[in-house]
Amino acid sequence: MGWTQSWDRSLSKENWKFQKFSDNQWSKAKVPGTAHTDLLLNKYIPDPFYGSNEKQLQWIEEQYWVYQTQFVVSKKEMQTQNKELIFYGLDTDAEVYLNDSLILEANNMFRTWRLPVQKLLRQGKNTLRVEFESASLKAKKAAALSPFVLPGDEKVYVRKAPYQFGWDWGPRFVTAGIWKDVSLRFWNSAQLESVSYSQEELNDKVANLKIKATIKCEKPGVYSIQINNKRQTVTLKKGIQTVVIPYQISNPKKWWPNGLGEPNLYNFSVQIRKKENLLDEKKLQIGLRTIKLVQEKNAAGKSFYFKVNGRKVFMKGANYIPPESFLTKMTYKKYKNLIETAVKSNMNMLRVWGGGVYENDAFYSLCDQKGILVWQDFMFACALFPGDEDFISNVKNEVKDQVVRLQNHPCIALWCGNNEVDEGWKNWGWQKQYNYSKQDSTTIWNNYQRLFEKEIPAVLDSLVSKENNRYWPSSPSIGWGKKESLTQGDSHYWGVWWGMEPLETYTKKVGRFMSEYGFQGMPDLKTFAAFAQPSERNLTSDAVKAHQKHPTGYETIQTYMERDYKVPTVFEDYVYVSQLLQARGFKIAIEAHRSAMPYCMGSLYWQLNDCWPVTSWSSLDYFGRWKAAQYQIKRSFEPKLIVIKGNEDTKGLNAIQVQIINEKLTNEKGTLQVRLIDFNGSELWKTTKKIELQSNAVTNALELSKAEIPDTKLWNNCVLHAVFTNTKGERTTANYYFVAPKALQLTKTNITYRFINNNHLELSATALAKDVFIQCEGMELEDNFVDLLPNEKRIIKFKGKKGNLKIKCLNDLW
Repeated sequence: MGWTQSWDRSLSKENWKFQKFSDNQWSKAKVPGTAHTDLLLNKYIPDPFYGSNEKQLQWIEEQYWVYQTQFVVSKKEMQTQNKELIFYGLDTDAEVYLNDSLILEANNMFRTWRLPVQKLLRQGKNTLRVEFESASLKAKKAAALSPFVLPGDEKVYVRKAPYQFGWDWGPRFVTAGIWKDVSLRFWNSAQLESVSYSQEELNDKVANLKIKATIKCEKPGVYSIQINNKRQTVTLKKGIQTVVIPYQISNPKKWWPNGLGEPNLYNFSVQIRKKENLLDEKKLQIGLRTIKLVQEKNAAGKSFYFKVNGRKVFMKGANYIPPESFLTKMTYKKYKNLIETAVKSNMNMLRVWGGGVYENDAFYSLCDQKGILVWQDFMFACALFPGDEDFISNVKNEVKDQVVRLQNHPCIALWCGNNEVDEGWKNWGWQKQYNYSKQDSTTIWNNYQRLFEKEIPAVLDSLVSKENNRYWPSSPSIGWGKKESLTQGDSHYWGVWWGMEPLETYTKKVGRFMSEYGFQGMPDLKTFAAFAQPSERNLTSDAVKAHQKHPTGYETIQTYMERDYKVPTVFEDYVYVSQLLQARGFKIAIEAHRSAMPYCMGSLYWQLNDCWPVTSWSSLDYFGRWKAAQYQIKRSFEPKLIVIKGNEDTKGLNAIQVQIINEKLTNEKGTLQVRLIDFNGSELWKTTKKIELQSNAVTNALELSKAEIPDTKLWNNCVLHAVFTNTKGERTTANYYFVAPKALQLTKTNITYRFINNNHLELSATALAKDVFIQCEGMELEDNFVDLLPNEKRIIKFKGKKGNLKIKCLNDLW
């Protein structure tokens, strides 16, 4: 027979149907999909996110579900030498039958299942059936058989997205279904199993690469491998083998993170041919860069920072959770919006948190294109796990599948074993809580060490080239109550929020790399409208309480609000002030982290996004609406930032320090002007100074001694306003208030606006307007929740349609 190219045929597009295992009635199903989304599609259940419907839908996870389709195989397809059925994601415990023959027992949501089916496939009609066991019931049975209780409940016994069992920001929807594509693959003689590369040398003149092709050959003989326009002849044996081919790029363009340069990418086509016949092809997109995680002992402890292309980079970003409770609802458009939000907010890193899922290819490709580095957790969080051989073997295969899939992405900066498991064992009192014997404790901890310090790193060593193999066993390395957590490794600081410490504590608790910290803020009123009737939009309604998953979330917000703000009685105003409170927390934290550079070299807040409409720590709500915090984070992550600090002793404020952070590649000269202005616009004091900002450093620009600080009588109605203007005329500004917002003597102010053109809006106020919130449907603003100085003309860029603006500020509430 003639040589034909291999091809894939998606079976997701066939007519699928599903039913409860005990039923005889089939209903229409979508693949990829889940039982929950298919029940909703058929209108058998109400919207899972509305009101308190979540409670009524818990029966779904306890059922067994069956999915089935029929498909026709053509004569041409039957004539191929090799036929494979590939499931890219089965959720989770499933038996797969092809023409009534059992061909797979799947037990891991995160694995790819490839099955040779040439002996079972028929020309004409074929039947494919997938039977899903209840993951939660299976897990509970496994937990009951365990000699000891493991922290993390039943979810630790199944390899499934942990957050689906409920988290303190997400609902409990334990899904089942074919959650990724299913396809048939037809091929002849040989196919490419996987392609990867190592970067042997990179400088301004040359990049020397080795392209590694893993090939499955059914027909031994002479073949050729073609990489772009370069071809090499190889002799292949029957079976799986690896071919390594050198490849050189002259005058390479490097890949840079967002804000430091272009994220340049190179496209590669890797083909296997027999004579001139193309048998198989894989495409690669490569970014040429070097990344090092630097941990060096010094007088202050031990550093923890990333060097990209030889340059120290302060990592600015967020923790990222799955953007959907039902993952199959996710769209490319939503991924794009999430990554664009990160880019617009001046981020350069996202941490894919270990309680969710390994993200879709689209997520990593967008990060590659936009220069967003990824800290990639493996999917283990806040729990301990079994150590039996079946579990370990399953995890090793999962890690292999995911690393092979993700390793070529230039965005991957770090592989991390788990989230908070080391800290949980050492700090959270698990051993006492579960009353472990000494023998049980030893077994559990040995299982932990085997998985995260031996097995996972060994899989990485076998697959990932040396220059890309950066592994960190657990985040954080030391719990937040320990002094060492601020002097070495990465730190999750939760003294603010969980510990109820004041927001100002962020300025004192600064570690080497802050990989988690955060504060809750309520979503936009429009988001509340998506799950609650107008009469239910209050803190005591079942609908609103159901969309706050932290057990004391609203009480915690209330306590902090009382400390810093006057507490509104109207719900709409309460939502607004809660957003200001969250933004204030992030401002204090991020500015403390960045101004401590190079001691601190990373600030990843908890959390960027939501998986459903909810009050949570997110800065971007489920529908993609920016909270006040997102605008503040964008400002606090600007490449050039003025930080004004009040230094206190036992007698109160004793100095004010003005620091300027400059992340740019070059030094910058300019003028700093600092003015004291009252809320009606009178200038009470001014100083001007010429300074030079150091590149990639913090410059101490100005210090005001105790004698220069204004009289305390002025503190309630004055603002210290700093402006740095460089030699190109570019301005960077900052405001400093001497007291908490609730103590400010805000006066009535008249805010006016005008549209300068179709994408510029001008705002001004007669007196200081604090936290001006501009609302207009269909308008995307570059900035919002801003302070307007008296008679200042503030220009804000926008996209979208001009409309009537609704404007509110804190002055209106006081």
